Amino acid sequence: MSSFSDFIQDNKALREENRNKKPIHERFIEFHAHDDEQIVLNAVPGHFATIQSHINYYVDVTSMKVRTKEATEAAKYLAAKMLHKVDVVDTIVCMDGTQVLGAYLAEELDKSNIRLSGSHESIRVVCPEVNSVNQLLFRENIKPSIQGRKIFLLLATMSTGETVRQSMECIEYYGGDIVGVSSIFSTRNVVESTSVFPIFTIEDLPGYESYKPSECPFCKKGIPIEAMVNGYGYSKLR
Repeated sequence: MSSFSDFIQDNKALREENRNKKPIHERFIEFHAHDDEQIVLNAVPGHFATIQSHINYYVDVTSMKVRTKEATEAAKYLAAKMLHKVDVVDTIVCMDGTQVLGAYLAEELDKSNIRLSGSHESIRVVCPEVNSVNQLLFRENIKPSIQGRKIFLLLATMSTGETVRQSMECIEYYGGDIVGVSSIFSTRNVVESTSVFPIFTIEDLPGYESYKPSECPFCKKGIPIEAMVNGYGYSKLR
């Protein structure tokens, strides 16, 4: 049976090993989308924490959110996945800073057979505001883009599904009808009976796991959390 001093020594060794790791951005591994080698997702294995869970991969989708070439390619890919599965889209609601991708997706959907339910001539692209108590809201000038409209929800990443559920509740509160959800990376294909159209899934990331904080094997071994992560990016803890 290991002694407490052995545990302390092992813990010190693990912490030293983590301190000597290369920076996160230097350890990225590239993963390519099915049927499109131009769409690339970067990920790095490690011990990371979201608001709801601990995960063993940080998934970085920055290029598809800020670069026009990558966003255009990703939008075409998503539009093709939605074809014949979503018939009507009036508004794309963008979460996690996905407005660039959302705008290109709207452009691709306008070119396709996706219909509008209202009399307006093009798909609207909006994002909710987050207030001081972390609640989502739409201002009066944005409400007409939500109320009575067919809404497609776009996120950067989806792990436990809690963020998308909160977003869906907000949209439904303002009278929107959610017809589909998309995420650049998602662990789920359905949320609250609504179809999810991801570009990348856990099948693309070998061994991807999400844990409740109380059940995290890294924490049990004394391996420190490397960074807090969400759909916007990561913040190192040391």
